[in-house]
Amino acid sequence: MTDAARDAARAAERSPVMRGLARGGYAANGVVHGVLGAIIIAISLGGSGEPDQAGAFDALSTVPLGLAGVWLLAGLLGALALWHAAQAVLVRGRDLRAWGRRVSPSAQSLVYVVLSGIAVTVALGARLDGDRSAREASEGLLATPGGVFVLGAAGLGIAIAGIAFASIGVRRSYDKVVRIPDGGRGVTLNVVAVIGYIGKGVAIGIVGILLLVAAFRQEARAAGGMDAAVHALLEQTLGPLLVFLVGLGLLSYTVFSFFRVRYAKL
Repeated sequence: MTDAARDAARAAERSPVMRGLARGGYAANGVVHGVLGAIIIAISLGGSGEPDQAGAFDALSTVPLGLAGVWLLAGLLGALALWHAAQAVLVRGRDLRAWGRRVSPSAQSLVYVVLSGIAVTVALGARLDGDRSAREASEGLLATPGGVFVLGAAGLGIAIAGIAFASIGVRRSYDKVVRIPDGGRGVTLNVVAVIGYIGKGVAIGIVGILLLVAAFRQEARAAGGMDAAVHALLEQTLGPLLVFLVGLGLLSYTVFSFFRVRYAKL
């Protein structure tokens, strides 16, 4: 990394304003997960909705002052993306271990950039379809020589990310990113973090499995995003219950995200 990039990242890390915006970004992330979890629970009970991030932003945009809220969420998520990018830049060293330490903040930065971009797109009035986009991308890859391996690798990577999320909940290793307060708040934080990370991990993992199935069958129509993952769960035994539990997990992750506003290790 260049000295200029490090200096800029260090200035961002030390800035009270940037720290405040990063904490606000965790709240924004919580809002998105909360709306998404509510939509998924509604679907498990026989309702309808678009259970993906675009659907969550779209739902928010329909309430009073919702459009302004979506723009606010976009800005806060963008600030959080910058914060994690700064953390990646500040990792010292050029060996494999150093690059390994850059993977997590870099990946988180990319996730929040994408979320911010989706929010901006929805705020501008565009309609997004995560499932269609996933299928179109899969179709393009399958039509490219060697694309089936790229699609399979993407599916495997997303499935592993889902397992990693669930593992954080099972192992309670989220204490690396938040301070656990004493007393009842600490107990509550632990409960919602465990449930939230496992629920989110399951949802992410199913998306990865769908991509793996698409690569294995070489059928783009088998691919999909969160919407397809939810409907794939509905088709299983006790499907509505499983979908309800995923939605509950995302709501728990929402509560954890709001805890993170105050207790994040920045």
